Amino acid sequence: MDTGHLAARDKAAIRAELDLREATWQRLRPEGDTLEYAFVTHSDSLTYVALRQSSEPDGTTLVFTPSEWDAFLAGVRDGEFDRPR
Repeated sequence: MDTGHLAARDKAAIRAELDLREATWQRLRPEGDTLEYAFVTHSDSLTYVALRQSSEPDGTTLVFTPSEWDAFLAGVRDGEFDRPR
């Protein structure tokens, strides 16, 4: 069984069920084209993180599970995404 495929399908279903129109979007910068993020609670009681480009609010929105977001933040703190010097 392809668990990666199942996880992607489950996440797609969750994304479709999130009410992103009612989300409180926060901007990384107060002006200009920037990244916006929102914490959105799902009916499964988990809070997902949604990211979108401010210039395209109806465009692609990325959704991360709590564990994915925690892993990303841990990587940022550990310097995994630092530019090479």
